[in-house]
Amino acid sequence: MKPKITALIGAGMVAKTHVAACVDSMHVQLKGIAARSDKSAQKLADFAKSELGAEVGVYKDVSDIALDPDVEFVIVATPPNARLSIIEPLVKAGKHILLEKPVGRNSEEAEAVVQMCDDAGVKLGIFFQHRVREASMKAAELINEGNFGKLCVAEFDVPWWREQSYYDEPGRGTYDRDGGGVLISQAIHTIDLGLSLTGPVRAVNAMAATTAYHTMESEDYVVAGLEFENGAVGRLTASVASFPGHAETITLYFQDAVLKLEAGTLTVTERNGKTTKHGAETGTGGGADPMAFTHGWHQKIIENFVEAIDGKAEITASGEAALKSHHLIDAIVKSSQEKRTEFLNHG
Repeated sequence: MKPKITALIGAGMVAKTHVAACVDSMHVQLKGIAARSDKSAQKLADFAKSELGAEVGVYKDVSDIALDPDVEFVIVATPPNARLSIIEPLVKAGKHILLEKPVGRNSEEAEAVVQMCDDAGVKLGIFFQHRVREASMKAAELINEGNFGKLCVAEFDVPWWREQSYYDEPGRGTYDRDGGGVLISQAIHTIDLGLSLTGPVRAVNAMAATTAYHTMESEDYVVAGLEFENGAVGRLTASVASFPGHAETITLYFQDAVLKLEAGTLTVTERNGKTTKHGAETGTGGGADPMAFTHGWHQKIIENFVEAIDGKAEITASGEAALKSHHLIDAIVKSSQEKRTEFLNHG
């Protein structure tokens, strides 16, 4: 299969992960990079060139990418506040979009992005790379087989840590740039994976706060009680105030077994006494180093998206699927602000 040509927009913290994913994939060719700063874009392009052993250019602005007939899809890895203005000219030019989470700063923006891509007839994929871990895929497979009985309890826990220096970067942790704090910037990965395994939440009762660890506009600690559409109950805890930071976990209590996802591993404990393990322990970025994880998961997302463009696969995490996480996050924030149970409308 001929590699599909892509461009990368954004030269921030996660940009080198995307470059590494493109370098290691035979299915894509990274043609160029654009960023707010020409200097940052050139620096990243030089890095990419050294890794690829091939020329990687610099685009002056988004319109240059939109006008480039070679580019088939665009990886967008900018802060959320820049998304709509960047994506609009790209989709009008027929470029497929592979987007870093979150889709927008809130559900309204996320829905606008999804609708924009749908109206233009282009594909929209989201980097929810936790879905492509070996353990996550095995959990989905086992749940779909339906041998464990009804889901009774679901617990999502994200006990991460970030130093204050992380939030000293201008805009980070603000509603204007990021759309919020730990929920939309960190826990959204666990929320997305959890919901893909449990199904939707019906109602939430939550408390969100900013601890003494951080000076920031939005929340760094959240606890929420969850009621699921399928009758299960559970909770979500999300924190970047849990020094020194630990791996996120998803624990699903079925009638006949318990499935626990943690740090790239899946442990299945059945009521009959049988215990099995799948996957391998990996870094998750839950500690002081946010980038302590493999680029291999991003590579899988990219390669799946290439197959989806060719009609050979379903998108692992579509924009439409990502809206479920956005709606839950908005409900958690609203429940905390209004100090009442918030019900979700799934249409």
